[in-house]
Amino acid sequence: MPVRVLVVDDSSFFRRQISNILNEHPQIEVIDTAEDGNEAVEKVIKLKPDVITMDVEMPNLNGIDATRKIMSSCPSRILMFSSLTMEGARATLAALEAGAIDFLPKRFEDITRNKDEAKKMLCERIISIAKGAVIQPVSPPPVPWEKKRERPKAAVTETKPRAPEPKPAPVAQPERRESVRHRKTGKQYSVLAIGTSTGGPAALQEVLSKLPQDFHVPVLLVQHMPGTFTPAFAQRLDEICQIHVKEAQDGDMLKPGVAYLAPGGKQMIVKKRGSEATIKLGEGDMHSTYKPSVDITFESVADAFGGDVLALVLTGMGADGREGAKKLKKLGATIWVQDEVSCVVYGMPAAVKEAGIVDKVLALGVVGDTLVQEI
Repeated sequence: MPVRVLVVDDSSFFRRQISNILNEHPQIEVIDTAEDGNEAVEKVIKLKPDVITMDVEMPNLNGIDATRKIMSSCPSRILMFSSLTMEGARATLAALEAGAIDFLPKRFEDITRNKDEAKKMLCERIISIAKGAVIQPVSPPPVPWEKKRERPKAAVTETKPRAPEPKPAPVAQPERRESVRHRKTGKQYSVLAIGTSTGGPAALQEVLSKLPQDFHVPVLLVQHMPGTFTPAFAQRLDEICQIHVKEAQDGDMLKPGVAYLAPGGKQMIVKKRGSEATIKLGEGDMHSTYKPSVDITFESVADAFGGDVLALVLTGMGADGREGAKKLKKLGATIWVQDEVSCVVYGMPAAVKEAGIVDKVLALGVVGDTLVQEI
């Protein structure tokens, strides 16, 4: 059966445009459209589509509130369309916290100048997320806000053939803390490096919120995300986590208990001189598919720290991170990946696992606690 899609947008022009693009693909069928959030909720309950495309800004009930209602009444896979602005970033991140799986820019020219390439990307994204888990809305941990305000941060501030029918949607559920049984390796690490893409924002919140304020190593985060989104995402992570999270800046010195998020559109490279390690931001290879790239950051971490690294690859499309993880593994690093059941898209973790270099496969709900036990 083809992937069944519900298109939700208050613009009749956009509904028609998206519907036409999707219906041209042999593995996708637009089963209906809705012009606001209220209509979307009703049609989701009635039609149970495989994927929903959702606009953020709509009258009566906006996309964020519609996503919350859908996830509470009929959990579904939702792809948001948003503007690449700071306000658009905040709204999109709120939708992802509410349970949306992924997002794309509403203006196709923000994806690529090639319209055919943009159409292909949209269809591939729809098909990929149709096969993945339905993630639950993110519930920020009970971290006292007054504690966050008191935490000193000055010390870390740096200058139509039939396609296979999508399988039933597994719902990623956090596991109970006491279910974690991890035997420590006893290895000493210099850094934790994490790479992710589709489904990553919610996955990173789940993992990082478990790390204590006195976490013993610096954390490097590579999330495929536009440059207008990463400042807001870093700020949001910092609000809900006990460790300090910041968008990386050129020249940042790596410090324990601080997570550095690679800026969208840049490559984040680690350079080490003596006992000090710093971040270098740049354009990188102009032919790089991803900016930021997990491979490029992982490879630089291998050059800087050798095998004293714990690398973690979470949910995401493609194979970014595999080559970097290979280099790390050759030097003796520890490689963990997220398991298939809890992934929104089991692409990046699968690529690393299939390379035969993985030390541990973990459900998302236990990753954070296992990291604490290991490090």
